[in-house]
Amino acid sequence: MQFNLEQGVTGDAYKLLTGLVAPRPIALVTSMNEDGSLNAAPFSAYNYLCTDPPIIGMGVTNRPQEHFVPKDTARNIRRTGEFVVNVVTEDLAQQMNICATDFPAGINELEMAGLTTAPSQLVKVPRIEQAHAALECREFTTMEIGRSRIILGRVVAIYIEDKYVDPSGPYVKAEELHAIGRMNGLGAYVKTRDAFISIPRISYAEWKNGKR
Repeated sequence: MQFNLEQGVTGDAYKLLTGLVAPRPIALVTSMNEDGSLNAAPFSAYNYLCTDPPIIGMGVTNRPQEHFVPKDTARNIRRTGEFVVNVVTEDLAQQMNICATDFPAGINELEMAGLTTAPSQLVKVPRIEQAHAALECREFTTMEIGRSRIILGRVVAIYIEDKYVDPSGPYVKAEELHAIGRMNGLGAYVKTRDAFISIPRISYAEWKNGKR
């Protein structure tokens, strides 16, 4: 089948792209309102974009209303300029899903999910205490495109539990961290436990010598 997204039905792009651009890492973002109240929400339109400076990108669509109303996460980041990306691992999958619930205003998603917070190093927004790794970010810029916002965050500090760090790098022991990924818009996810394969990069010299 072929799909012309320039002439497609509204929603086709989401349904198709989220199934093909996969697996996607999940950012469980904590942000803070101006009054100090916290919000937690997961986003899978997320990845790192560069390392010098260290920048991550996240797509946040507006609320499904007639007017352009930003979600709490985008509004909080725009007003305070700070947020934390908490890495979603297998043991946090259910809590992450609860945080995706569209609770009424004033409901704390972290409390509903049974999660607690711990102070961050450099930003006021706390990280999730149960998360094994977290990226502290300051807003670099926000671009409004259609009914979405693309938020670029500069990573100013990183928290990782000691047992998941190989100090020789330092490298992340990703095969032990067990992060999960989003596979489509229908609630499908993928585990990384026992799923790693090793494909060493081939140098040009090795390629010329017949290594494939």
